[in-house]
Amino acid sequence: MCPQPVTVEAMLGDKRYHQYDVIGIVDDDPGIRDALDLLLSSYGYRTELFTSAEEFVMAVRTTKSTCLLVDIELGNITGVELGRQLAAMGHVFPIIFMTGSCDATIHKQALDFGCIAFLHKPFQPEQLIESIVKATERS
Repeated sequence: MCPQPVTVEAMLGDKRYHQYDVIGIVDDDPGIRDALDLLLSSYGYRTELFTSAEEFVMAVRTTKSTCLLVDIELGNITGVELGRQLAAMGHVFPIIFMTGSCDATIHKQALDFGCIAFLHKPFQPEQLIESIVKATERS
C-alpha cells in the first residue's frame, strides 16, 4: 500500500514538520515582532527577530532563516526594496510580505517581485502558517 501524501492541513498541526525551519521576522514594531515570535513558536517554528532591514542585511551571511516574514513599511526602505537588495547580493529567500495599508502600488510591486504571499494585517494565524508551509516547501 502506498503512503498517502501529507496535506497542508496535517502539516499545520504537526510540529515535526516545522522543527527545522527558521523564520526570519523583519518588523520594526516590537509588539508585532514579539506576537509573531510567540505564534510561530507555538507551531514549532524557530525564529530570528530583526528590527530593521539594515539589521537583517548585516546578519544575512550568518542567518539560519529558511523563509522571511517581512513588513512592507520598515522605515528607511520598504520590504520590497529589502527583497530586491538581498537578491542583488545573491541571497534569495522565500518572502511573505505583510502590511497594514492597502496601497495597490506596493501590493503590485510585491507580487511582481515574486513573494510567496501578501498578507493584510490583521490576518488569521492559519493564513500565515499556510503561507509559511508553502514557502518552506520551496526552500
